[in-house]
Formats: sequence, C-alpha cells, structure tokens
Amino acid sequence: MKICVFGAGAIGGYMAGKLAMAGHDVCAIARGAHLAAIQSHGLRLIEEGQTRTVHLPASDDPATLGPQDIVICALKAQQAHASARDFAPLLGPRTAVLTAMNGIPWWYFYKERGPLDGHPLDCVDPGAAQWNAIGPERAIGCVVDPACEVVAPGVIEHHLFNRFTLGEPDGSVSDRIVALRDALVSAGFDAPIRDAIRWNIWLKLWGNVCFNPISTLTLATLDRVTSEPALRALCKSMMVEAQAITTALGLNIPEAMMERRLNAAGSAVGHKISMLQDLERCRSLEIDALVTAVQTMGRLVNVATPTIDTVLALVQERGRQAGLYGNDAKR
Repeated sequence: MKICVFGAGAIGGYMAGKLAMAGHDVCAIARGAHLAAIQSHGLRLIEEGQTRTVHLPASDDPATLGPQDIVICALKAQQAHASARDFAPLLGPRTAVLTAMNGIPWWYFYKERGPLDGHPLDCVDPGAAQWNAIGPERAIGCVVDPACEVVAPGVIEHHLFNRFTLGEPDGSVSDRIVALRDALVSAGFDAPIRDAIRWNIWLKLWGNVCFNPISTLTLATLDRVTSEPALRALCKSMMVEAQAITTALGLNIPEAMMERRLNAAGSAVGHKISMLQDLERCRSLEIDALVTAVQTMGRLVNVATPTIDTVLALVQERGRQAGLYGNDAKR
C-alpha cells in the first residue's frame, strides 16, 4: 500500500515512522527545518525511552511523490484548508484521504442522512475548498488519540496512547477502510472501525471544545484544567451545551460519560494540550475546528451555547493579539 502522510508533524510523523518501519511504502510532506532534518538524517521516533530512525521520501512538493493509495492528512484544520489544491498530485482515481485531525471535519455532513445532509461547513472549509478540491467521497473519518510532540526538527516523541479510530462517513465497512485498518494494525496501532464515526468525533470533541481554549487562556496543563474546581465547572458547562447539540443531531452521548472524560484527561499529568503548545510556539491556533464549529453546529440545530460563545470570543481575541488567529495568522 502506497501511503503519503501530508503533514509529518507530531501525529503525522508518528504515523509515517511507524508505518514505514512496518514495511509500507510511505512518503511524507513536511516543510522547513523539520523537512530538512528528515531528508538529511531520517525521521527519528522516541517511544518508551528508545529512539529509532527510519528513512523515507520526504518533500514539500506533492508533485514529486505521485498518486497514492491512501493520503493521511495530519495537518491542522486551517493548514489543510490552505493546502487543499496541493493534494491533487497525490490523488489517483481511487485514492482515499484519511482525515487524522481534531475537531469537526470539513466533510461532516456528507452522507450524514439527516436534514443537514450535504450541508457545507464554511467555518472549517471556507469556500468549500477541500470539498471541491479533494472530494468528500474520498474521505475516511479518524479520531486521533495519541499524544505526541515534535521535540526537535526531525524528532517525534510519543507520550501516550496509540489508538486511531476509523469510520466511513456512510457507516459502511468498505474494502478500503479494512485495508487501511490492517496497515495501521501492522504498524502497532490500535485502529478500530466504527459504524458511527461522528459519535466518536463528538466524544473526543466534547473535551477539546473546553480543554483547548481554557488551557490557552490560562496557560494551565490538562490536569490543572480538570482538577481546579472553577475550571472543571467551566468545562462541564461547555460540555453540557455540546451534549445538547449532539442530541439535536441524533447522537447520544450519555451524561455519565462526562466525569469519565474529565478524569481521563486529568490523568495526563503535566500535559500541555495542542492549542497551548501552538500558542507557546507561535503557531496558528486551531480554534475554528475545535470551538467555532461547535458554535456553528449549535446554531444550525437551534441550540443556545452561551458559555461556549463567551469562551470562544475570549480565545479568538487571545489568538488575534498573538497574531495566531484570523487573516494575518501565521500558518
């Protein structure tokens, strides 16, 4: 199986390295010092204190790599939108695109089978750039659980978890998703296939919608956000609003899972969540896919989100003040 990882950063680099080590035909799209290090010294993975190096083709020009069986998009949502047209050289007639990204994906309402079936989400895909350039029929959903970090150019450190939950937008168990699952499992990943991937997307987002902006506003680690009583209460308020949206969309996330989600996040002692890492490293903030999209979905189904609205306004302004959100944000 020919696999291109588009965005070989923390998660993408982890996936590319493990898949290449398992013997798959893997290439990667990266840029800057990270790309230069991969080209010169290979991609280095640190797991459980051990470092392994794998050499694989890497470029910042997709045209040099050609059509693939699978393209794994591991970019931030805003980067994926900006790069939509760059996918073209990688796409053959049957190429699938795995969206290994956080938040609400651009294809969310494709074959959703509800009253919003086919509805575009301008907040995560302005002008339907990805919908038109890539095509929702190529999309395979993915929920990313691993916690990884680029600790130096060309060096990825894996901290926690190894699960990538997969699902077709229409809920089917297709030949392509089975082949992808088998490839991921061969590389040592846990890769279950779910028939309702949107439920899994929301379960992950249920935490991200509050953990990420609150951490960014307070500079608090994940365990602090979930253990400080006032911050935990704020998380719960946002989660209750998000839960009301999922109910209106026909998805049921039991309220009893709220404490479990908060406690699981709190077990990652000292962990800085992705948006806080981006703030500290002056990288554009993934606000829209994680928070704005939830507000948008609430409005689509007539669910009020006053707490989410307030936190969103604050984190958007925090991002603007840092030059990391909006039209002038760094990529």
